[in-house]
Amino acid sequence: MSRPLWPSWPPPPTEEQRRALLRVLDSGRWGATGGTVTEEFATAFARRCGAAHGVCTVNGTVALFLALRALGAGPGDEVVVPAYTFVASATAVVLAGAVPVAADVTEDTLHLDPAAVRAVIGPRTRAVMAVHLGGAPADVDALRSLGLPVVEDAAQAHGAARHGRPAGSLGDVACFSFQSGKAMTAGEGGIVVTGDRALYERVWSLHNVGRSPGGGWYDHPGLGWNLRMTEFQAALLGPQLDRLDDWIDRRARAADALAGALDGVPGLDLVPAPPGTTRHTWHLAMLRYDPGAFGGRPKAEFLAAMAAEGVPLESGYRSLSRVPYVGSAAPCPVAEAAEEGVVWVRQPMLMAGEAAMAYVADAARAVRRRRVTR
Repeated sequence: MSRPLWPSWPPPPTEEQRRALLRVLDSGRWGATGGTVTEEFATAFARRCGAAHGVCTVNGTVALFLALRALGAGPGDEVVVPAYTFVASATAVVLAGAVPVAADVTEDTLHLDPAAVRAVIGPRTRAVMAVHLGGAPADVDALRSLGLPVVEDAAQAHGAARHGRPAGSLGDVACFSFQSGKAMTAGEGGIVVTGDRALYERVWSLHNVGRSPGGGWYDHPGLGWNLRMTEFQAALLGPQLDRLDDWIDRRARAADALAGALDGVPGLDLVPAPPGTTRHTWHLAMLRYDPGAFGGRPKAEFLAAMAAEGVPLESGYRSLSRVPYVGSAAPCPVAEAAEEGVVWVRQPMLMAGEAAMAYVADAARAVRRRRVTR
């Protein structure tokens, strides 16, 4: 089988996107406060998430910061985050003035473990951040039962669902990213969605220099910053809503093919989604790597060997329990083991389709065979 041509991301722009960008350009209303495109996109995206309100922001990290500040998180507070996630989940907490506290993840799915969260909750805990890792929703209901507000970090979960409910409607507030590698992208950007009108108004004010909806331009009843998305970004994003389901379906078929192809490769297994997942977006296909099945080959050596076969897998996250500015009230052995024993197939590779996934498995067999017979 010949090496696949891995697609680039984002996909090539469409004529609809070109026309939308030109409409904004020609309008002369390039900022969100002067045009309507950003607000229209925020409403459409929030509706897709089953939420009543949306606020577009400059990026996903800022979206998390705004959600936390709107919930009242600040100096003296703690926010529980999963130990296995992108560092921005923690840095957004720091940006809000609070302390991120890492809790361990479940051994089977690598999502935030409610029992581990319960163990680190203290009198200063303000909120819990549920990360929809890889595009599969976390068990937000279990986390909400702990009695704290839940922020969904849905940066990888555009279009995901749990028990038929969309990501974005599971917690008190949810945040998505439109950074270059995300399922919907404008290069940068983010959005906060919520069903809570009062929470929405706080987020809106915080992102719009302390103004209030319907208030005057120079009325600033609260503290806020200019953290608004531009009309150009929203113009790029709007047409992608119509393509999102097709992209998710394509990746889901590839993920199924990958799981089947890996049945014949000992030591390399697809990490399953949490029970209750009804729509996985497959931003990442995470693979559990067992060095013992590959002759003791360390993960870094395995990744290099796969790259030489034309399969550019990624190493994945460091455990936040090993990041100096993240607190941890309890050990996080599962996340730390994942740092050593999990590799990723990223979204663009999954977009290559089912036949390409057979090539991934064949490459792994070749790497294993050379090491084992050496």
